[in-house]
Amino acid sequence: MFRINTDLHTHTVASGHAYCTVDEMARGAFNKGIKLLAITDHGPNMPGGPNVYHFGNFSIVPDKLYGVRIVKGVEANILKDGRLDLTDEELGYLEFVSAGIHRLTEHKLNNKSDYTEATIKAMENPHLDMITHPVQREYPIDLERVAIAAGKNNVILELNASSYNPNKFKTRGIKSESLKLLKLAKKYGFKLAVNSDAHFYDIIGEYSTLNFIFESPDFDSELIINSKAENIINYLDQRQKRLNKLKKTV
Repeated sequence: MFRINTDLHTHTVASGHAYCTVDEMARGAFNKGIKLLAITDHGPNMPGGPNVYHFGNFSIVPDKLYGVRIVKGVEANILKDGRLDLTDEELGYLEFVSAGIHRLTEHKLNNKSDYTEATIKAMENPHLDMITHPVQREYPIDLERVAIAAGKNNVILELNASSYNPNKFKTRGIKSESLKLLKLAKKYGFKLAVNSDAHFYDIIGEYSTLNFIFESPDFDSELIINSKAENIINYLDQRQKRLNKLKKTV
């Protein structure tokens, strides 16, 4: 059975609509056998979300809690022209930067073309590591074009388990589009990440809603960057070296 021992997309009470603290999420991850947990609270444009001080102060959280590697991150909001709702300086405080399009964030995007162009432009930001829930009914994008940009910019695209959670008030995902990501990842050479988008500790590492992905003949475990904690630890090390090198050239 395919096993993933990390989760790169989770939220705490800081997001305003999640229900656990960092400590509770870390304990939940430990109890689930998760070795590496990214805390990616929403950016400040999300109603009820944290302000910039939350991200600037994130470094005080230990790198490990209950033996779980805690990655300090964000799920920033993609806005008009592909801007994110944190500055590059603020993004620089963090170990892992993901971003997605969300309701009520004043993104000023109106149609599929807008959503696609903004997502592609966001991927040009050297701090950005992953696009969250690229497949969603409310904000459809041209997956082929986004996939090309993901390969070009070495950005991860997410397979989001929460998008298919039957307990949510509406299902966000489109199975045929998520399956298409498997072929596009092979074609354009980018990685995928399987994440829970947990807003409560018990949902961490719960990926059964993506069984249709794992059972697809196009599925290849080598496409999944976060299947093992050591893969992400190595990714984060290389990421820091790349950003340090970029700073020296600016």
